[in-house]
Amino acid sequence: MIEIIAIDTPTLGDRSYLVGDGEVAFVVDPQRDIDRVLDLARARGLRITDVFETHIHNDYVTGGLALARATGAAYHVNAADPVSFERAPVGDGDVVEVGPSLRVRALATPGHTFTHLSYVLEAPDRVPAVFTGGSLLYGSTGRPDLLGPDHTGELVKRQYASAHRLAEVLPDDAEIYPTHGFGSFCSATQSAADRSTIGREKRVNPVLSQDEQAYVDELLAGLDAYPAYYAHMGPANSAGPDAPDLTAPAKAEPGELRSRIEAGEWVVDLRSRTAFAAGHLVGSLNFGIDGSFATYLGWLIPWGTPLSLLGETPEQVAEAQRELLRIGVDRVETAATGTPAEWSGGASLGTFPRARFEELALVRHHRPVTVLDVRRDLEWARSHIDGALHVPLHELLGRVGEVPAGEVWVHCQAGYRASIAASVLAAAGRRVVAVDDEFDRAARAGLPMAVG
Repeated sequence: MIEIIAIDTPTLGDRSYLVGDGEVAFVVDPQRDIDRVLDLARARGLRITDVFETHIHNDYVTGGLALARATGAAYHVNAADPVSFERAPVGDGDVVEVGPSLRVRALATPGHTFTHLSYVLEAPDRVPAVFTGGSLLYGSTGRPDLLGPDHTGELVKRQYASAHRLAEVLPDDAEIYPTHGFGSFCSATQSAADRSTIGREKRVNPVLSQDEQAYVDELLAGLDAYPAYYAHMGPANSAGPDAPDLTAPAKAEPGELRSRIEAGEWVVDLRSRTAFAAGHLVGSLNFGIDGSFATYLGWLIPWGTPLSLLGETPEQVAEAQRELLRIGVDRVETAATGTPAEWSGGASLGTFPRARFEELALVRHHRPVTVLDVRRDLEWARSHIDGALHVPLHELLGRVGEVPAGEVWVHCQAGYRASIAASVLAAAGRRVVAVDDEFDRAARAGLPMAVG
């Protein structure tokens, strides 16, 4: 029986796939930490013979080459992609036989990138399945602007044509298995769907239910910023990433942590925002492992800055290290586990208050405070607190000087980004309150709202 196993990476919003017939298997778009794939294949008694890349990824470092080397599998990458490693080149219409029962056909579906491929699984006694990468997603498509503004206009039209090609050559009951679209910034919009078919997408997906100009206009109007680390992913993937090294970082003592902070290095606290606000090593930054840790750390950190991690347990540090490897942060200088009191070596800890929007509304009646909104541009345009200062989180490091002196109440949509911003401001010596609340509650709290 043919089994399609999704391997989720929810923190990056991506899925890889292991497809087997009980004996042999192929993999589509594997993440950097290939041990997950190898463990699944081993548990099911599968021999991986082929690895397929739908495109040169922009949001993570691939594990495809390392997986192919570890298993002896053929590594299928578009023949048109300028890569620096040996691969089994594949192009539009090519068919790869994976064992006696799995037949994989490549279809050119440019749009997310110029050389994007989708792969159609054709097997006896089952409906076709198509692995669409960053082409046709659940209720959306992959965004067409990651290669730069000079190419966006052409790629968005190619994305439209590619989606329609899939809808024309595949039956309505064909199953769709995208790589992006589960929270990834590679997706143009987000969908709550967890599975779909070509027939369903014809009914609900704008790319298949709207005319080309309406789709293009709506998609382009909805594009917002994407993580800065994306600029490093394409070159890394074209060069052929090695297998990751998950060796634990060296242990850091309190004096070393203080020296690293004073030298301008990043010391990142992985604990929850609640724990960080209650007490933290002065100068450390809070990127909680309980949220989109790698996305926002990779977005904000100046690339190449030495990094140390602080966690409650070794498991927390190991999880963070795995997340970082997926986006090409291969080296963590040091780490420490335990409590802030242990990390500080007895020095005073930093703290800042947390609050709700109701408390902000009350405070504004009594004294002037700066309200700092660190959401992205489209979120701000839809609705924001009247009189707030808007500095998107990914711009804050370079714009701290624009935040007025005095008491700053910082908020985002749900609290995670606000805590990151609060830690940045606290490290800069600012007096900050982190609003740990859902933004939808702001208006109900009596705060005046504005749009645009």
